[in-house]
Amino acid sequence: MDTPLWIWAATIAAILALLAFDYFFHVRQAHTPTLKEAAFWSAIYVGIAILFGFGVLLFGGGTMGAEYFAGYITEKALSVDNLFVFLVIMASFKVPRADQQKVLLFGITFALIARTVFILIGAAAINAAAWVFYIFGAILIFTAINLVRPGHNDKDEADNIIIRLARRFLHTSQHYDGDKLFTVENGKRVLTPMLLVMVAIGGTDILFALDSVPAIFGLTTNTYLVFTATAFSLLGLRQLYFLIDGLLDRLIYLAYGLAAILAFIGVKLFLHALHENNLPFINGGEHVEVYEIPTNLSLLVIVGILTVTVVLSLLSPKGRAINDIRNAHRMAEHYLDADYESDPQLREENYNKLLRAEKNIKALPAQYKKLIDEERGVFESIDAAHAQHDKATR
Repeated sequence: MDTPLWIWAATIAAILALLAFDYFFHVRQAHTPTLKEAAFWSAIYVGIAILFGFGVLLFGGGTMGAEYFAGYITEKALSVDNLFVFLVIMASFKVPRADQQKVLLFGITFALIARTVFILIGAAAINAAAWVFYIFGAILIFTAINLVRPGHNDKDEADNIIIRLARRFLHTSQHYDGDKLFTVENGKRVLTPMLLVMVAIGGTDILFALDSVPAIFGLTTNTYLVFTATAFSLLGLRQLYFLIDGLLDRLIYLAYGLAAILAFIGVKLFLHALHENNLPFINGGEHVEVYEIPTNLSLLVIVGILTVTVVLSLLSPKGRAINDIRNAHRMAEHYLDADYESDPQLREENYNKLLRAEKNIKALPAQYKKLIDEERGVFESIDAAHAQHDKATR
């Protein structure tokens, strides 16, 4: 079903308006969003995506509606996994808390542009040759295997080719100047680390697109639905980051859930490729009569896997232990970095959160004590934070 040009134009205009609203009313003045603010705006953006989905269901029919929701949920889940990497990147570059919103919004904007390009390339490739589905399926299955291989969840450092190149070729000042990309040092105009962080976030988004675009094409080949599901999954990601960044480490089974979803979509793509087959070395170039997984079943499988994954993660004692340990470590490091949070009241609130997290990890059962050893330097950082707090409050 072809989407009229005016609908494309209206949709793009609405998405650009939402991005502009974020730029001019949320991140123009640097600040650390409260939990209430993050929850409110996360709900707004998810609500907009759901309302749009009901519109697709109403005007496009049940199949299109199911394809949109399956694509949106899958892309949103992949975006949450991406937040782990964003968290590590910003910790690695020591981005001040108040300036993280602008970094994230830039990353979201860059991701939307990059993924739109990938979507257009993918749509053109699919229209030109059905065998592209074999490639997409292989990419997803390979990604699924990587997600569950040992060491994938060890997100101790941000290290990919984009970041290494950025560090090598973009020589910046040692200190931030608010959220400015350039500053003046010794009478010379120089780059700030903020530009380096934005390049790292934006470049990493390109790597994410290599997984997410084939995944959604495995659920729908309607370019309009692919674009809108991807766009709405990215919008609101900034607010979601601040809403769940203290809970990210609780989602210890998320990688396994995503691996199952990507493998499922990969198999779905292979089946579709066989059904549309025209490669001469497979069945003599003729279509292969195989079962094709319907969209409604795909939606149920995706929702079911994510529900089980999230519930098991939140109920897991190990997940709670890991979350407390890593939160305590991060809070201690953040408190020690006076530039991370300059507001005295927020610094004190963070210190009180550190005390609660420290109490929790000291009360951990014996079987989880080894997790503390794996989080190298956690108590050293906590002790240093206590010493700095005592010195500041004398």
